[in-house]
Amino acid sequence: MAKLTVNGRVHDVAVDPETPLLWVIREQIGLTGTKYGCGVAQCGACTVHVDGQAVRSCSLPVSAVTEAQKITTIEGLSPDGGHPVQKAWVALDVPQCGYCQSGMIMAAAALLAENPKPSVADIRSGITNICRCGTYNRVQAAVQRAAGTSAAG
Repeated sequence: MAKLTVNGRVHDVAVDPETPLLWVIREQIGLTGTKYGCGVAQCGACTVHVDGQAVRSCSLPVSAVTEAQKITTIEGLSPDGGHPVQKAWVALDVPQCGYCQSGMIMAAAALLAENPKPSVADIRSGITNICRCGTYNRVQAAVQRAAGTSAAG
């Protein structure tokens, strides 16, 4: 039995210790905003925060996370959608199909928590998530808006 603190709540989950955190979040805890994309930590659709750091949950075994660590999913970032990144995403109509966007938003929020005023180069190197629709320019603009570093901010 593992104990995980997800979005401020402690959950007891009975899973194999090698089960990826993604599947525990989605299947045992029932939070489906975090998406499965590739299963090999390349695309970033599964990005969540562990103690404020963006991690790819599809390749992180649940045994690597302790109860003391705080896991934040897209549902816990801001339940009312009021996080500056979420607001910028809406204002600039960032998503196309939207599948990767929860992971993109989580990566962007972690970047801004670490670097509140990132340069374009910081954004491009700090957010390595893949968007098959190619919304990278809108993602960059939304991160700049959330940081207050663009004319649109």
